[in-house]
Amino acid sequence: MWVVDDPGEVRGVLLDPERFRPDNAVVAHTALSVKALRVLQGVGFALPPTLANNAGASHRPIRAAVARFFSPARVAAVEPLTRRLVSERIAVATGLLAKGPVDLVEVVAAEPPALVLLEMLGVRDVDVPALKAWGRESLELFWGWPDEDRQLELAHSAAEFYAWLRKRVTAARVQPADDLFGVLVGLGLSDEEVCAVAYFLLIAGQETTTQLISAAFHRAVGSVIGDVAELVELVLRESSSVPTWRRVTAEPVALGDVELPAGAPVLLGLSGHGGPADLAFGLGIHRCLGAGLARLETRVALECAGPLLAAVRAVEAEPPMIELLSFRAPARVLVAQRSPGDTRPVS
Repeated sequence: MWVVDDPGEVRGVLLDPERFRPDNAVVAHTALSVKALRVLQGVGFALPPTLANNAGASHRPIRAAVARFFSPARVAAVEPLTRRLVSERIAVATGLLAKGPVDLVEVVAAEPPALVLLEMLGVRDVDVPALKAWGRESLELFWGWPDEDRQLELAHSAAEFYAWLRKRVTAARVQPADDLFGVLVGLGLSDEEVCAVAYFLLIAGQETTTQLISAAFHRAVGSVIGDVAELVELVLRESSSVPTWRRVTAEPVALGDVELPAGAPVLLGLSGHGGPADLAFGLGIHRCLGAGLARLETRVALECAGPLLAAVRAVEAEPPMIELLSFRAPARVLVAQRSPGDTRPVS
């Protein structure tokens, strides 16, 4: 895999989907075992080109249909809900701190992005803890390095999620609603196409934001936050939850001083290499539709958590990390109360 870190070259690749195609964007990084594939095939699991992996003619109408759910007006409208959800969890975390260390990822950052996303998409009656587990495990299946035993576990989770999506599509065909599934069915997409859109939208639309908030919390623990919006941009530039993304060359092409053959997989560095914050969300026809929402949710989370973050200390100087090919964030942000002047991490 060819690694491209220079922000200018990354920008050029993202803005040239004809020569640098997204065909490999959601292909499993670690080849799946026969047993794992059989589990997925058992529920008709398929991810035809729709959004992130689509550079064809069908991309534009699908993207336009989904983009309506993330218009600036709709994003602005969910700020009160976001603030309420985060504030409720900050209150819980504050109460728990009197008893001992608290994981801000589990208690605060985990569920609000999912609840906000479901509200925006009009999707009701969802087991949120199950959705969170499906999301984390699907990311590991497609962007991790699981061995065959772990692949089998993850495949069962992905199959369960996909079967749930199939049921939602079937219901939408019987009784269409003005929600994500109803809109996609009304667009004339096949069941497999609707499931493919929903599969990664319901993961990327909330799990990566939980990870971004977690990264921001980790950076802000024990300090007084000045400009919250600037902190969000700093995290996006230096330690985004989506630090890399993939492309594949459609033809022989020169990239900097290197001549790449056709079919060469390319790994783009989106964050941590001196590029602008916007690069963390991609560019061009595949730019993240939820960029505005992720910024808002992270800003609100930091605003609500500011007093708590200033009053606690990190239990772990280096927390365990989610370390996948294209996703990286603290798996937990464990904090404890501190006395005045105490800035040392708990051993």
